[in-house]
Amino acid sequence: MKTLLLIRHAKSSWATIGQLDFDRNLNERGLKDANAMAKRLLQHNFAVSKFISSPAKRTSTTCSIFANAYNSKKEDIIFVEKLYNAPEYVFAEIVQNLVEGDNVVAIFAHNPGITNFVNKLCKNVQIDNMPTCGIFAVQAAVKTWKEFITAEKDFLFFKYPKEV
Repeated sequence: MKTLLLIRHAKSSWATIGQLDFDRNLNERGLKDANAMAKRLLQHNFAVSKFISSPAKRTSTTCSIFANAYNSKKEDIIFVEKLYNAPEYVFAEIVQNLVEGDNVVAIFAHNPGITNFVNKLCKNVQIDNMPTCGIFAVQAAVKTWKEFITAEKDFLFFKYPKEV
């Protein structure tokens, strides 16, 4: 069984003059939401073994907050350059190359790619937009991540901060 958690970065501040989009921080609401959503995810008792993130500041910070909630080690966090503003096919490539011993993996990324990707995962589940700090969870009864993309997946949940 393989479980994939797709998480959009939390709410970020607007870029200041001369600041690159890549370097934008989380704002106060984003920090609060990331901590709250990490606690909500912990309630599902997933044994997340890898946290994979875009290296952009807002995304890596969101990922670190979740990883800290899980008391993860530094080596459990992997930053992947091509997740920064990635199109949906990049997500599929990353999933297919995951390590087989990792049965629950969380991927942190950006819109619109993350929304497009989650909409390809389950036949009967479509979302309009992955909100900031939204979590989309799916599971497949497969032995390898290479099988995951084409396998029939069970939708587990879609949670986001404003839902509460």
